[in-house]
Amino acid sequence: MTTPSPALPPEALAFRGGMSRLGAAVNLVTTDGPSGRHGLTVSAVCSVTDSPPTLLVCINSNAFSHDAFLDNGVLCVNVLNSAHTELSRAFARWTGEDRFAKATWITRDTGAPVLSDASASFDCRIVDHQRKGTHSVLFCEVRSTTLSDGPDEGLIWFGRGFHTLKAAE
Repeated sequence: MTTPSPALPPEALAFRGGMSRLGAAVNLVTTDGPSGRHGLTVSAVCSVTDSPPTLLVCINSNAFSHDAFLDNGVLCVNVLNSAHTELSRAFARWTGEDRFAKATWITRDTGAPVLSDASASFDCRIVDHQRKGTHSVLFCEVRSTTLSDGPDEGLIWFGRGFHTLKAAE
């Protein structure tokens, strides 16, 4: 028997509804190190500064691999395109399967898994983090950036579904 989750207060429901209208890039955030190889589908990623190049990545504190990211101290933000929709779904849920077997991976400076055909990959060291509510906010200094020769498009999460965003011609 499962315990029903508590009903969300109206302000939380309104917030979630509003956030569903804020389009966001879909990324696979991966790590490897003493606490093992892990990955998550994440849409809460943004640029902080370009000097030094730094990203902000938010990870749910209840995620199975949350502590592994902090323990390993490294991560890679792999920016996805429409060819990665199913891979994104696989990393969005924990099923016990080897989700990494569904793609080809390489490593760069930090040793975090880099998706070989990602639109862009940011290989990072976690330099600071803070907890806020249900999430950890990670400040990640970029060690290397890789751009793909693949399609000039992005995978976007909007209105509780996946969409493809293509560059203007």
